[in-house]
Amino acid sequence: MQDDNNITALRARMIEAQPQLGTAINLDKWWLLGTSGCHLCDIAEQLIIQFQAVQPIIYQHVDIADFDELLMMEFATTIPVILTPSKRLNYPFSVLDLQQLLTT
Repeated sequence: MQDDNNITALRARMIEAQPQLGTAINLDKWWLLGTSGCHLCDIAEQLIIQFQAVQPIIYQHVDIADFDELLMMEFATTIPVILTPSKRLNYPFSVLDLQQLLTT
């Protein structure tokens, strides 16, 4: 898990590529980075849904195929990835790892 200022810069680059991510409603959401047809991304989404049963987080699926090539290639071999406003978690992860994202 990464926890540093690079996450802020990374989210800013993603907002530049997809301006709708920069709306006030999306800024505090967790972003699940993935793409269509990625079975690991489907598993990661199921883990998030399970986690939501005990912790009311809001997430948004973000398709890396909608990014420019440079940004897309940055994630092509690491998806699924969860980005919170301050942390990054690469797959594989568990519900317990998701809980750790909530700690400061």
